[in-house]
Amino acid sequence: MTAYDVDLVIVGAGPSGLYGAYYAGFRGMSVAVIDSLPEPGGQISALYPEKDIFDIAGFPAVKGQRLVDELMTQAAQADPLFLLGEGACELLHDEEGVEVVTDAGTRVRAKAMLLTGGIGTFTPRELPVGEEYLGRGLRYFVRRLDEVAGHDVVVVGGGDSAVDWALALEPLARSVTLVHRRPVFRAHERSVATLHASSVRVLTPYEVVEIGGDPLVGEVVVEKVKEGGRVTLPAQTVVAALGFIADLGPVQKWGLELRKRHVLVDRSMRTNLSRVFAAGDISDYDGKVRLISVGFGEAAAAVNNLAPLVNPALGTMPGHSSDAA
Repeated sequence: MTAYDVDLVIVGAGPSGLYGAYYAGFRGMSVAVIDSLPEPGGQISALYPEKDIFDIAGFPAVKGQRLVDELMTQAAQADPLFLLGEGACELLHDEEGVEVVTDAGTRVRAKAMLLTGGIGTFTPRELPVGEEYLGRGLRYFVRRLDEVAGHDVVVVGGGDSAVDWALALEPLARSVTLVHRRPVFRAHERSVATLHASSVRVLTPYEVVEIGGDPLVGEVVVEKVKEGGRVTLPAQTVVAALGFIADLGPVQKWGLELRKRHVLVDRSMRTNLSRVFAAGDISDYDGKVRLISVGFGEAAAAVNNLAPLVNPALGTMPGHSSDAA
């Protein structure tokens, strides 16, 4: 059994967690970062490293993996201890500090904890038909865009991910068709406007009723909802972007106050547990906006508010980073 003592333990190595690690180092804290995934970056690295992200301050557009790489470079200034591929399974806390135990048996004792676990573990929602083609043309995300270059691609879904994949693949694929079972998309208005101005074929309200091909995907049959009438589309790749089923796992048993699989926090990002704070997608409060850029601000707010718990000599007001330089 391995044990570590640090000022702050961060559970979750996504964007908010990485920024929190940097900021804690800026405030003079030692940091450990725990994540069940084998690499940092959370959903970005795991699901869409080559997708453009548009809501990061200072970047008109930035590829997901580049954002993670820059965050890692920034976090390195704090010299954090990374415990990757280890899930946080047990939390012990008292008025003096917290202790996190991982599924590998590692124990991390800290004076405070910042929970930035995103949506927890995530499982893609399955396409109702064609599951037998998974790995043979059917996929739930595209890690490398060039893997489908020159393909006829059918993207299924109506949220941000579906629209983003369709737009990202348009320049590389031979053709892209976006199929959604409702006439209205749930994606960002600007993205939808860009979609309709693009060469992507949009079929709404349609749903996939059959996938064919031997042994690989060769075609997709879609049917108009309620009215009937089928269309057969050539396809070598089907991207089912139907969202994910989130599971907070052991976090649900830690005694945290939850609201719809999110951890409730106050304006200081403090949870109902002593010395435990939360930021990013996993946190919730009235008026919450789930953007990566918002998570950065929440992580900084959490670190500043927990600073006096780590060191009573530290105030919640950090001063300007340029002053420190």
